[in-house]
Amino acid sequence: MKVLVINAGSSSLKFTLFSMENGAENVIASGQVERVGSDTPNLIYKRPDGFKSEESPKVANHGDALRAVCAKLTDPENGVLKDLSEVTAIGHRVLHGGEKVTMPVLVNTEVKDIIRECFPLGPLHNPANLMGIEACEEIFKGVPNVGVFDTQFHQTMPPEAYLYAIPYDYYKTHGIRKYGFHGTSHHFVTNSTAEFLGKDLKDLNIITCHLGNGCSMAAIKNGKVVDTTMGLTPLEGLMMGTRSGDMDPAAVVRMIQLGNTPAEVDTILNKKSGLFGVGGINSGDMRDIIEAAKGGNAQAELALKMFVRRVVKYIGSYYVLVGGAEALVFTGGIGEYSCPIRKMIIEALGCLNIAVDEEKNAACFGKKGVISTDCSAWKAIVMPTNEELMIARSTLQVLGK
Repeated sequence: MKVLVINAGSSSLKFTLFSMENGAENVIASGQVERVGSDTPNLIYKRPDGFKSEESPKVANHGDALRAVCAKLTDPENGVLKDLSEVTAIGHRVLHGGEKVTMPVLVNTEVKDIIRECFPLGPLHNPANLMGIEACEEIFKGVPNVGVFDTQFHQTMPPEAYLYAIPYDYYKTHGIRKYGFHGTSHHFVTNSTAEFLGKDLKDLNIITCHLGNGCSMAAIKNGKVVDTTMGLTPLEGLMMGTRSGDMDPAAVVRMIQLGNTPAEVDTILNKKSGLFGVGGINSGDMRDIIEAAKGGNAQAELALKMFVRRVVKYIGSYYVLVGGAEALVFTGGIGEYSCPIRKMIIEALGCLNIAVDEEKNAACFGKKGVISTDCSAWKAIVMPTNEELMIARSTLQVLGK
Protein backbone atom coordinates (compact mmCIF):
# COMPACT_ATOMS: atom_id res chain seq x y z
CA MET A 1 0.00 0.00 0.00
CA LYS A 2 1.54 3.27 -1.11
CA VAL A 3 0.51 6.71 0.19
CA LEU A 4 1.62 9.93 -1.48
CA VAL A 5 1.82 12.97 0.81
CA ILE A 6 1.58 16.40 -0.84
CA ASN A 7 2.36 19.79 0.69
CA ALA A 8 1.55 22.46 -1.87
CA GLY A 9 2.84 25.94 -1.06
CA SER A 10 2.32 29.21 -2.90
CA SER A 11 5.31 28.54 -5.17
CA SER A 12 6.35 25.02 -4.23
CA LEU A 13 5.16 21.43 -4.11
CA LYS A 14 6.73 19.01 -1.64
CA PHE A 15 6.09 15.29 -1.87
CA THR A 16 6.85 12.11 0.07
CA LEU A 17 5.88 8.62 -1.08
CA PHE A 18 5.43 6.03 1.67
CA SER A 19 5.13 2.28 1.53
CA MET A 20 2.77 1.30 4.36
CA GLU A 21 2.75 -2.49 4.38
CA ASN A 22 2.30 -4.84 7.36
CA GLY A 23 3.02 -2.17 9.95
CA ALA A 24 6.07 -0.79 8.11
CA GLU A 25 6.22 2.94 7.35
CA ASN A 26 8.99 3.42 4.82
CA VAL A 27 9.79 6.43 2.65
CA ILE A 28 10.53 5.25 -0.88
CA ALA A 29 10.90 8.66 -2.56
CA SER A 30 10.67 12.34 -1.64
CA GLY A 31 11.53 15.80 -2.87
CA GLN A 32 10.06 19.07 -3.98
CA VAL A 33 9.47 21.39 -6.88
CA GLU A 34 10.69 24.88 -6.05
CA ARG A 35 9.82 28.21 -7.68
CA VAL A 36 6.66 26.94 -9.40
CA GLY A 37 5.55 29.39 -12.08
CA SER A 38 8.94 31.10 -12.37
CA ASP A 39 11.52 31.01 -15.16
CA THR A 40 13.90 28.99 -12.95
CA PRO A 41 11.98 26.08 -11.39
CA ASN A 42 13.89 23.31 -9.68
CA LEU A 43 12.80 19.70 -9.14
CA ILE A 44 14.65 17.78 -6.44
CA TYR A 45 14.06 14.02 -6.36
CA LYS A 46 15.52 11.72 -3.69
CA ARG A 47 15.47 8.06 -2.73
CA PRO A 48 16.51 6.62 0.64
CA ASP A 49 19.36 4.70 -1.00
CA GLY A 50 21.19 8.00 -1.52
CA PHE A 51 20.14 8.68 -5.11
CA LYS A 52 19.39 12.36 -5.77
CA SER A 53 18.72 14.33 -8.91
CA GLU A 54 17.92 17.94 -9.76
CA GLU A 55 16.47 19.34 -12.95
CA SER A 56 14.53 22.33 -14.26
CA PRO A 57 11.30 21.19 -15.95
CA LYS A 58 8.79 23.69 -17.30
CA VAL A 59 6.21 24.12 -14.53
CA ALA A 60 3.74 26.95 -14.99
CA ASN A 61 1.47 25.78 -12.18
CA HIS A 62 0.97 23.10 -9.54
CA GLY A 63 -0.53 20.71 -12.08
CA ASP A 64 2.66 20.90 -14.15
CA ALA A 65 4.73 20.44 -10.99
CA LEU A 66 2.80 17.32 -10.02
CA ARG A 67 3.13 15.88 -13.54
CA ALA A 68 6.90 16.42 -13.35
CA VAL A 69 6.97 14.62 -9.99
CA CYS A 70 4.94 11.72 -11.39
CA ALA A 71 7.36 11.42 -14.31
CA LYS A 72 10.22 11.01 -11.82
CA LEU A 73 8.32 8.50 -9.70
CA THR A 74 7.61 6.31 -12.75
CA ASP A 75 10.92 6.86 -14.55
CA PRO A 76 12.07 3.45 -15.90
CA GLU A 77 15.62 3.96 -14.66
CA ASN A 78 15.35 5.87 -11.38
CA GLY A 79 11.67 5.75 -10.46
CA VAL A 80 10.05 3.70 -7.69
CA LEU A 81 6.68 3.00 -9.34
CA LYS A 82 5.85 0.96 -12.42
CA ASP A 83 2.59 2.85 -12.76
CA LEU A 84 0.75 5.63 -10.95
CA SER A 85 -2.06 3.16 -10.21
CA GLU A 86 0.15 1.79 -7.42
CA VAL A 87 -0.69 4.86 -5.33
CA THR A 88 -3.50 3.86 -2.95
CA ALA A 89 -4.26 7.26 -1.44
CA ILE A 90 -3.03 10.85 -1.29
CA GLY A 91 -2.75 12.88 1.90
CA HIS A 92 -2.60 16.67 1.76
CA ARG A 93 -1.35 19.19 4.25
CA VAL A 94 -3.95 21.97 4.40
CA LEU A 95 -3.35 25.04 6.53
CA HIS A 96 -6.78 26.19 7.63
CA GLY A 97 -10.10 24.44 8.15
CA GLY A 98 -11.68 26.99 10.47
CA GLU A 99 -14.14 25.48 12.92
CA LYS A 100 -15.75 23.19 10.35
CA VAL A 101 -12.90 20.66 10.10
CA THR A 102 -11.66 19.18 13.35
CA MET A 103 -10.46 15.79 12.07
CA PRO A 104 -8.64 14.47 8.98
CA VAL A 105 -11.28 14.20 6.27
CA LEU A 106 -11.89 12.65 2.86
CA VAL A 107 -11.86 15.50 0.37
CA ASN A 108 -15.11 16.10 -1.49
CA THR A 109 -16.90 19.15 -2.89
CA GLU A 110 -18.03 20.27 0.57
CA VAL A 111 -14.50 20.06 1.99
CA LYS A 112 -13.10 22.01 -0.95
CA ASP A 113 -15.72 24.69 -0.32
CA ILE A 114 -14.57 24.90 3.31
CA ILE A 115 -10.97 25.32 2.17
CA ARG A 116 -12.12 28.15 -0.11
CA GLU A 117 -14.09 29.76 2.73
CA CYS A 118 -10.85 29.87 4.72
CA PHE A 119 -8.88 31.68 1.99
CA PRO A 120 -9.07 34.96 3.97
CA LEU A 121 -7.64 33.17 7.04
CA GLY A 122 -4.81 31.54 5.08
CA PRO A 123 -4.31 33.62 1.94
CA LEU A 124 -0.82 32.30 1.16
CA HIS A 125 -1.47 28.63 1.93
CA ASN A 126 -5.10 27.61 1.44
CA PRO A 127 -5.33 28.54 -2.27
CA ALA A 128 -2.12 26.61 -2.97
CA ASN A 129 -3.31 23.66 -0.87
CA LEU A 130 -6.50 23.53 -2.93
CA MET A 131 -4.53 23.71 -6.19
CA GLY A 132 -2.52 20.71 -5.04
CA ILE A 133 -5.70 18.76 -4.29
CA GLU A 134 -7.28 19.60 -7.64
CA ALA A 135 -4.10 18.69 -9.50
CA CYS A 136 -4.14 15.27 -7.81
CA GLU A 137 -7.82 14.79 -8.66
CA GLU A 138 -6.98 15.39 -12.31
CA ILE A 139 -3.87 13.21 -12.52
CA PHE A 140 -4.77 10.40 -10.05
CA LYS A 141 -8.35 9.88 -11.17
CA GLY A 142 -10.37 7.85 -8.68
CA VAL A 143 -7.66 7.86 -6.00
CA PRO A 144 -8.99 9.20 -2.67
CA ASN A 145 -7.58 12.48 -1.38
CA VAL A 146 -7.50 13.18 2.35
CA GLY A 147 -7.06 16.62 3.91
CA VAL A 148 -5.04 16.89 7.13
CA PHE A 149 -5.40 20.39 8.54
CA ASP A 150 -2.78 22.32 10.51
CA THR A 151 -5.50 23.69 12.79
CA GLN A 152 -7.31 20.48 13.68
CA PHE A 153 -5.21 19.19 16.62
CA HIS A 154 -5.78 22.47 18.46
CA GLN A 155 -9.57 22.40 18.27
CA THR A 156 -9.84 20.84 21.73
CA MET A 157 -9.06 24.26 23.24
CA PRO A 158 -11.90 25.63 25.41
CA PRO A 159 -13.53 28.96 24.47
CA GLU A 160 -11.64 30.82 27.21
CA ALA A 161 -8.43 29.83 25.41
CA TYR A 162 -9.37 30.53 21.80
CA LEU A 163 -11.54 33.66 22.09
CA TYR A 164 -10.11 37.17 21.88
CA ALA A 165 -11.38 39.87 24.24
CA ILE A 166 -13.00 41.86 21.44
CA PRO A 167 -16.73 42.32 20.69
CA TYR A 168 -18.18 38.80 20.50
CA ASP A 169 -19.82 39.43 17.13
CA TYR A 170 -16.42 39.44 15.43
CA TYR A 171 -16.15 35.79 16.41
CA LYS A 172 -19.76 34.81 15.64
CA THR A 173 -19.92 36.64 12.30
CA HIS A 174 -16.35 36.59 11.03
CA GLY A 175 -14.70 33.67 12.85
CA ILE A 176 -12.01 35.85 14.43
CA ARG A 177 -10.46 33.65 17.12
CA LYS A 178 -7.32 31.68 17.91
CA TYR A 179 -6.99 28.55 15.75
CA GLY A 180 -3.38 27.48 16.19
CA PHE A 181 -1.04 25.93 13.64
CA HIS A 182 1.75 23.34 13.34
CA GLY A 183 -0.97 21.00 14.60
CA THR A 184 0.29 18.00 12.64
CA SER A 185 3.74 18.38 14.21
CA HIS A 186 2.38 18.86 17.74
CA HIS A 187 0.12 15.83 17.23
CA PHE A 188 3.00 13.64 16.05
CA VAL A 189 5.36 14.55 18.89
CA THR A 190 2.59 14.22 21.47
CA ASN A 191 1.90 10.65 20.35
CA SER A 192 5.62 9.89 20.10
CA THR A 193 6.31 11.30 23.56
CA ALA A 194 3.52 9.23 25.09
CA GLU A 195 5.06 6.13 23.53
CA PHE A 196 8.56 7.17 24.61
CA LEU A 197 7.45 7.67 28.22
CA GLY A 198 5.27 4.55 28.22
CA LYS A 199 2.21 6.65 29.07
CA ASP A 200 -1.40 6.50 27.96
CA LEU A 201 -2.34 9.67 26.07
CA LYS A 202 -5.17 10.44 28.49
CA ASP A 203 -2.61 10.60 31.31
CA LEU A 204 -0.09 12.76 29.44
CA ASN A 205 0.59 16.37 30.52
CA ILE A 206 3.38 17.97 28.47
CA ILE A 207 4.48 21.20 26.80
CA THR A 208 5.49 20.85 23.15
CA CYS A 209 7.82 23.40 21.54
CA HIS A 210 7.99 23.42 17.74
CA LEU A 211 10.91 25.78 17.19
CA GLY A 212 12.10 26.50 13.66
CA ASN A 213 11.76 29.36 11.22
CA GLY A 214 8.14 29.27 12.36
CA CYS A 215 7.69 28.68 16.10
CA SER A 216 4.74 27.56 18.18
CA MET A 217 4.05 25.85 21.48
CA ALA A 218 1.15 23.81 22.80
CA ALA A 219 -0.05 22.99 26.30
CA ILE A 220 -1.14 19.35 26.30
CA LYS A 221 -3.31 18.17 29.19
CA ASN A 222 -4.55 14.59 29.28
CA GLY A 223 -3.32 14.22 25.69
CA LYS A 224 -5.32 17.17 24.35
CA VAL A 225 -4.44 20.76 23.50
CA VAL A 226 -5.72 23.28 26.04
CA ASP A 227 -3.78 26.25 24.64
CA THR A 228 -1.35 27.11 21.87
CA THR A 229 0.68 30.17 20.92
CA MET A 230 -0.31 30.83 17.30
CA GLY A 231 -3.65 32.51 16.76
CA LEU A 232 -5.97 33.58 13.96
CA THR A 233 -2.88 33.31 11.76
CA PRO A 234 0.62 31.91 12.35
CA LEU A 235 1.81 35.43 13.30
CA GLU A 236 0.77 35.38 16.97
CA GLY A 237 2.86 33.95 19.77
CA LEU A 238 6.60 33.38 19.84
CA MET A 239 9.28 35.44 18.13
CA MET A 240 10.22 33.58 14.93
CA GLY A 241 12.65 33.71 12.04
CA THR A 242 10.92 36.58 10.27
CA ARG A 243 7.62 36.92 12.22
CA SER A 244 7.14 39.31 15.11
CA GLY A 245 4.99 37.16 17.38
CA ASP A 246 3.09 38.86 20.19
CA MET A 247 2.92 42.66 20.21
CA ASP A 248 0.58 45.45 21.24
CA PRO A 249 -2.18 45.75 18.58
CA ALA A 250 -1.87 49.51 18.94
CA ALA A 251 1.65 49.23 17.54
CA VAL A 252 0.08 48.01 14.27
CA VAL A 253 -2.20 51.05 14.22
CA ARG A 254 0.81 53.29 14.86
CA MET A 255 2.78 51.69 12.01
CA ILE A 256 -0.13 52.48 9.67
CA GLN A 257 -0.29 56.05 11.00
CA LEU A 258 3.41 56.38 10.17
CA GLY A 259 2.58 55.89 6.50
CA ASN A 260 2.56 52.13 5.92
CA THR A 261 -0.42 50.51 4.23
CA PRO A 262 -2.07 47.53 5.97
CA ALA A 263 -0.51 45.26 3.32
CA GLU A 264 2.92 46.74 3.99
CA VAL A 265 2.53 46.25 7.74
CA ASP A 266 1.47 42.65 7.11
CA THR A 267 4.66 42.10 5.09
CA ILE A 268 6.83 43.76 7.76
CA LEU A 269 5.39 41.66 10.58
CA ASN A 270 5.49 38.36 8.67
CA LYS A 271 8.66 38.66 6.59
CA LYS A 272 10.91 41.36 8.04
CA SER A 273 10.55 40.97 11.80
CA GLY A 274 11.56 38.35 14.39
CA LEU A 275 15.22 37.30 14.42
CA PHE A 276 15.62 38.90 10.99
CA GLY A 277 14.29 42.26 12.11
CA VAL A 278 16.08 42.47 15.45
CA GLY A 279 19.33 40.58 14.83
CA GLY A 280 20.97 43.19 12.61
CA ILE A 281 22.68 40.70 10.28
CA ASN A 282 20.10 40.42 7.47
CA SER A 283 19.31 36.81 8.41
CA GLY A 284 16.54 35.10 10.35
CA ASP A 285 18.46 31.82 10.60
CA MET A 286 19.12 30.93 14.23
CA ARG A 287 22.53 29.47 13.36
CA ASP A 288 23.62 32.80 11.89
CA ILE A 289 22.25 34.71 14.88
CA ILE A 290 24.15 32.48 17.33
CA GLU A 291 27.42 32.89 15.42
CA ALA A 292 26.99 36.66 15.23
CA ALA A 293 26.28 36.83 18.97
CA LYS A 294 29.41 34.79 19.68
CA GLY A 295 31.32 37.31 17.57
CA GLY A 296 30.16 40.19 19.74
CA ASN A 297 27.21 41.48 17.71
CA ALA A 298 25.06 43.17 20.36
CA GLN A 299 21.89 43.12 18.26
CA ALA A 300 22.23 39.40 17.57
CA GLU A 301 22.72 38.79 21.28
CA LEU A 302 19.61 40.84 21.99
CA ALA A 303 17.63 38.78 19.47
CA LEU A 304 18.72 35.58 21.23
CA LYS A 305 17.68 36.91 24.62
CA MET A 306 14.31 38.01 23.29
CA PHE A 307 13.70 34.63 21.63
CA VAL A 308 14.55 32.63 24.76
CA ARG A 309 12.64 34.95 27.08
CA ARG A 310 9.42 34.56 25.14
CA VAL A 311 9.70 30.77 25.01
CA VAL A 312 10.38 30.64 28.75
CA LYS A 313 7.44 32.95 29.50
CA TYR A 314 5.05 30.62 27.68
CA ILE A 315 6.54 27.53 29.31
CA GLY A 316 5.85 29.01 32.74
CA SER A 317 2.22 29.78 31.94
CA TYR A 318 1.64 26.44 30.22
CA TYR A 319 3.21 24.55 33.13
CA VAL A 320 0.47 26.00 35.33
CA LEU A 321 -2.29 25.40 32.77
CA VAL A 322 -1.57 21.66 32.51
CA GLY A 323 -1.26 21.32 36.29
CA GLY A 324 2.44 20.54 36.26
CA ALA A 325 4.01 19.10 33.14
CA GLU A 326 5.77 15.75 32.99
CA ALA A 327 7.93 16.77 30.05
CA LEU A 328 9.09 19.71 27.99
CA VAL A 329 9.39 18.53 24.39
CA PHE A 330 11.62 20.18 21.77
CA THR A 331 11.03 19.64 18.06
CA GLY A 332 11.45 21.49 14.75
CA GLY A 333 14.69 22.66 13.15
CA ILE A 334 15.86 24.70 16.15
CA GLY A 335 14.30 22.42 18.75
CA GLU A 336 15.97 19.33 17.32
CA TYR A 337 19.35 20.74 16.33
CA SER A 338 20.19 23.82 18.40
CA CYS A 339 21.84 22.56 21.57
CA PRO A 340 22.71 26.13 22.69
CA ILE A 341 19.09 27.33 22.49
CA ARG A 342 17.80 24.28 24.36
CA LYS A 343 20.42 24.88 27.06
CA MET A 344 19.51 28.58 27.40
CA ILE A 345 15.81 27.76 27.71
CA ILE A 346 16.24 25.02 30.30
CA GLU A 347 18.72 27.04 32.36
CA ALA A 348 16.12 29.81 32.62
CA LEU A 349 13.65 27.30 34.13
CA GLY A 350 15.67 26.51 37.26
CA CYS A 351 12.86 27.56 39.59
CA LEU A 352 10.74 24.74 38.11
CA ASN A 353 13.32 22.17 39.25
CA ILE A 354 14.68 21.20 35.87
CA ALA A 355 18.29 21.33 34.68
CA VAL A 356 20.10 20.50 31.47
CA ASP A 357 22.60 17.62 31.23
CA GLU A 358 25.14 19.06 28.80
CA GLU A 359 26.46 15.70 27.61
CA LYS A 360 22.96 14.40 26.91
CA ASN A 361 22.04 17.67 25.23
CA ALA A 362 25.04 17.46 22.90
CA ALA A 363 24.28 13.80 22.12
CA CYS A 364 20.70 14.60 21.09
CA PHE A 365 21.63 16.58 17.99
CA GLY A 366 18.64 15.75 15.82
CA LYS A 367 18.04 12.59 17.83
CA LYS A 368 15.35 11.48 20.25
CA GLY A 369 16.29 11.47 23.92
CA VAL A 370 16.14 12.99 27.39
CA ILE A 371 18.43 16.00 27.84
CA SER A 372 17.60 16.94 31.45
CA THR A 373 19.52 15.71 34.48
CA ASP A 374 18.40 12.57 36.29
CA CYS A 375 17.55 14.62 39.38
CA SER A 376 15.25 17.02 37.50
CA ALA A 377 11.64 17.03 38.72
CA TRP A 378 10.41 16.68 35.12
CA LYS A 379 12.02 15.78 31.82
CA ALA A 380 13.27 17.80 28.88
CA ILE A 381 13.07 15.68 25.73
CA VAL A 382 14.14 16.07 22.12
CA MET A 383 11.55 14.44 19.85
CA PRO A 384 12.09 14.76 16.07
CA THR A 385 8.88 15.53 14.25
CA ASN A 386 7.61 13.86 11.09
CA GLU A 387 4.62 15.73 9.73
CA GLU A 388 4.61 13.77 6.47
CA LEU A 389 4.35 10.44 8.30
CA MET A 390 1.57 11.84 10.50
CA ILE A 391 -0.33 12.84 7.36
CA ALA A 392 0.19 9.38 5.83
CA ARG A 393 -1.05 7.70 9.01
CA SER A 394 -4.07 10.00 9.20
CA THR A 395 -4.86 9.31 5.54
CA LEU A 396 -5.03 5.57 6.13
CA GLN A 397 -7.10 6.05 9.30
CA VAL A 398 -9.68 8.08 7.36
CA LEU A 399 -9.90 5.37 4.72
CA GLY A 400 -10.17 2.63 7.35
CA LYS A 401 -7.03 0.90 6.13
